[in-house]
Amino acid sequence: MINYSVYKSPIGDFLLCSRNDKLIGAWFKGQKYYLANINEELVEKEDEVLINAKKWLNHYFDGKKPQSIELDLDLEGTEFRKEVWRILCEVPYGKTITYNDIAKRIAFERGIEKMSAQAIGGAVSHNPISIIIPCHRVIGSNGSLTGYAGGIDRKLFLLKLENPSFQQKVSSSP
Repeated sequence: MINYSVYKSPIGDFLLCSRNDKLIGAWFKGQKYYLANINEELVEKEDEVLINAKKWLNHYFDGKKPQSIELDLDLEGTEFRKEVWRILCEVPYGKTITYNDIAKRIAFERGIEKMSAQAIGGAVSHNPISIIIPCHRVIGSNGSLTGYAGGIDRKLFLLKLENPSFQQKVSSSP
């Protein structure tokens, strides 16, 4: 059984899920891959894990710079995805990283010549704990905002919340 509670964020309802005293999911309602790792019955019950996640989110939206290590997370995914999500957790508040930067780092750590930035994008998009694992901090190599399961408008809001001087790069078409 999985407990859930809804957090009312400034950019929409956010579903939080816990199991066995760990946070296992956090999604904007209706986002891409919503509830993708959930295969059990959901019960609306606010436990200590969900209360702590809401406090974390309150701190985040108040600009207090909480870190993902402050919460007990249980990530379900392939080892590759977990490797990408671990790197995301290391991206500092208010900073960004590119898909290509992550690909280069994983290639280096694995001792291989290269890693696909598209594979990184797939792992980032399947992040089951949005905001807390800051997948919104990943941008395109040219500085443009690319994909965000919760929507580009939310991604831009989160980046500007963390860094008010953040400027969205607009892609130009020929």
